[in-house]
Amino acid sequence: MTVQVIKGGLLTTVQDMGRHGHQAFGMPVAGAMDTFSLQAANLLVGNDPSAAALEITLVGPQLRFLSTAIIAVTGGDLSPVVDGNPLPMWENVLIEAGSLLTFGAPRSGCRAYLAVDGGWAVEPVMGSRSTYLRGQIGGYQGRALKDGDTLPHHRGKDFNQIGYRVMQAEWVPRYRAAVSVRAIEGPQVDVFSAAMRERFFTADFCVSLLSDRMGYRLEGPSIQAVMGKEMISDATALGAVQVPPDGQPIVLMADRQTTGGYPKIATVITADIPLLAQAQAGHRIRFVPCTLGEARAALRQQAEVLRSRIIARRPSPAEVS
Repeated sequence: MTVQVIKGGLLTTVQDMGRHGHQAFGMPVAGAMDTFSLQAANLLVGNDPSAAALEITLVGPQLRFLSTAIIAVTGGDLSPVVDGNPLPMWENVLIEAGSLLTFGAPRSGCRAYLAVDGGWAVEPVMGSRSTYLRGQIGGYQGRALKDGDTLPHHRGKDFNQIGYRVMQAEWVPRYRAAVSVRAIEGPQVDVFSAAMRERFFTADFCVSLLSDRMGYRLEGPSIQAVMGKEMISDATALGAVQVPPDGQPIVLMADRQTTGGYPKIATVITADIPLLAQAQAGHRIRFVPCTLGEARAALRQQAEVLRSRIIARRPSPAEVS
């Protein structure tokens, strides 16, 4: 079972929950930028939530399905269309062999996730199907999709087995041009004065055009550390906010390096990384102080939403036909 890539789009890659357990050897985690949307897409089509899906950035691909499939598109609204008809998001859809899936202008967010029943049939590398672009490993030949590729997928369940599934509307994320994300204090917060810490947590920052899957570079008021000597490089974490000498913060994302030598003033909580991952260049970011207990509670709530807020029911005969 295959999908023909008519156009690859701006940056369309195979991603899952990441390549964990190898950072000690210098291998980045990679994986989906918005793990909430990836897991939701998989659950909607009856897959394991950690299965591989396509991460589609801003300008989507054109995909010809050569066999009948059940698909779901979640995350940013990039105007998905099947054979000229708008595709509903955050629910599963049965599409026929020969159908053409295309994308248009972004309406909200910047990354959509496309899951297919059975999952994309790419070989795992070091336990993950995620594409790590800089290392050219994983996913589809270690790179983004391009025109003329043929992407295989496994045969999944019958639509009658899965049933119609949809995310409850109140739990579908809303992506806006001004985003507030919660953050806990970073491991080097003490090298920043009280005035600098207050500035960091009260100022608005703008997402730079130089942002990518490795890190979101921000533009705004300068945040300066008070240090007598250079810091020894140490481990980095998802969401860590590094502050280089120019004072413009960098939030480390999915393809982050495994170590870094810039002081880290804060760390964006895991539950809010998906919202940050949907911010486009030019969007405004504000950091909100958060405790470790609050961060854990937010992550538990997110897991509960994925577990119990997707409605599943048997389809009517009209829906199947």
